[in-house]
Amino acid sequence: MKKAFGHVKEKEFVSGEQLKIGEVSKRSGIGIEALRFYEKSGLLDRPGRSYSGYRLYDEDVLERLAFIKQAQVLGFALNEIKEIIAHKQKGVSPCLEVREIVRTRLKELDERIEQMRRYRKELAAVLTDWDETGESEGHVCGLIESSHIEHGVNHRKIGEK
Repeated sequence: MKKAFGHVKEKEFVSGEQLKIGEVSKRSGIGIEALRFYEKSGLLDRPGRSYSGYRLYDEDVLERLAFIKQAQVLGFALNEIKEIIAHKQKGVSPCLEVREIVRTRLKELDERIEQMRRYRKELAAVLTDWDETGESEGHVCGLIESSHIEHGVNHRKIGEK
């Protein structure tokens, strides 16, 4: 058995062993609902079915799941992971695309860090002013109502367009 990114528990497989969804969940650490979602999303190939209708996965699914988990840890969105898998299935190395995604992600992170630095500086200055003011009457809180901050925080997730 190949050990998939260290996530698969060491266990001897019988060649061609078919695993039910509960066993895949147990061995991969991924919930059953997530497995069904991955299947519907095209991240996993549709498994075969037993005569009684149970999903039967090849043991290779554990390597695919380990890949998905590792890609998520690296910050890839599920739609990006799906594209990467699709490239590989077409016989095209996805590594160039992967590097470009990470390169873009790093630029976004740098921009976000700079935004957060500006925001922190302004917020610290506002707090200093508030400490000098003390209490301030207003509709709800005069401190908030009289504050002026130019650089708010962009709450968009890194990698979102």
